[in-house]
Amino acid sequence: MSKVVIQGNANGTGNFTIAAPNSNTDRTFNLPDAAGTVLTTGNQSDFPAGSVLQVLQTVKTDTFSIAGTTPTTITGLTVDITPASTSSKFLILSDVTLGTSGFDVHLILKRNSTSLYIADTSGTYRPEVTKSSAWYSGAEDAFASGGVPVMYLDSPSTTSQITYGFTLNHYTANGTAYVNRTHRDTDNSGNYDVRTASSITVMEIAG
Repeated sequence: MSKVVIQGNANGTGNFTIAAPNSNTDRTFNLPDAAGTVLTTGNQSDFPAGSVLQVLQTVKTDTFSIAGTTPTTITGLTVDITPASTSSKFLILSDVTLGTSGFDVHLILKRNSTSLYIADTSGTYRPEVTKSSAWYSGAEDAFASGGVPVMYLDSPSTTSQITYGFTLNHYTANGTAYVNRTHRDTDNSGNYDVRTASSITVMEIAG
């Protein structure tokens, strides 16, 4: 017959008390048949590597637009999160719906002011971005929009608050990029010009 053995620690001086809950029902607590630590509650830093420590999400249901080539933060589509440990990793999952006045628009994932998940430098005139949503330059651009997914695992090595979000710009100075709407955005019976939602979700994973 297996036995439960409570073994003291020779280096410690504190007493540990096993307290029964306030219950009128008999209960059985089955210990796992494996070596390790049984953890039911505690601080975020107590959980083993791979545990999900916190999940935050921002959903953007209004629209956003930016004219020109200057990367600009998409308002209302950021997550502020404070790491539990410098060893934490952060899984960013997002779906951003983009529209354009013509040709492609550029999306860049940001941790504070740092660009993440972008391409290697290749020449002078190839922008390094996270995602690009491109359309044929024609009449269809006016009522086109499409969802752009982003999945990235970040290791910031800090316990200071982090802001994850995106910048957006058009590839030409006279073009306009949109979030959650089309360029034409006409409200008529044709139902061509949709309005959509976008989101960003950040999961802290214990390292």
